[in-house]
Amino acid sequence: MKKSQYTGFTLIEILVVLAIIGLLAGLVGPAVMKQFSSSKPKTARLQIEGLVSALELYQLDIGRYPASGQGLKALIEAPATETNWNGPYLRKLAIPLDPWGFAYQYNYPGRTAEFEVISLGAVGRTGGEGDAADVNSWQ
Repeated sequence: MKKSQYTGFTLIEILVVLAIIGLLAGLVGPAVMKQFSSSKPKTARLQIEGLVSALELYQLDIGRYPASGQGLKALIEAPATETNWNGPYLRKLAIPLDPWGFAYQYNYPGRTAEFEVISLGAVGRTGGEGDAADVNSWQ
């Protein structure tokens, strides 16, 4: 019997490996996607905590939080009426957008806390559940 000079995988072996890879992707894929979808609210929470820290530094220098009309922009640009402004209070010279690409909402005075920083979630409007739920500074 003459030994073949060609070596390699048979079609059956390749199909078995592809079936195993398909099963693993079917089992692991949903768990990985669940982690990705929950990361945006966590990112929003961390960004809000950073904005809250910057607002507290602003309050220490000025003696009050920026008015709603001044907004979060007062953290990176000195308001014309403030003489004790010692900013910028954020490392980057731009107010970050939330993970869904919307601007954070800022209210002073707030309805539920002294001030409020809010991300409106994936839908960009108040309310929602899961990934679309609001993320705020007072919870």
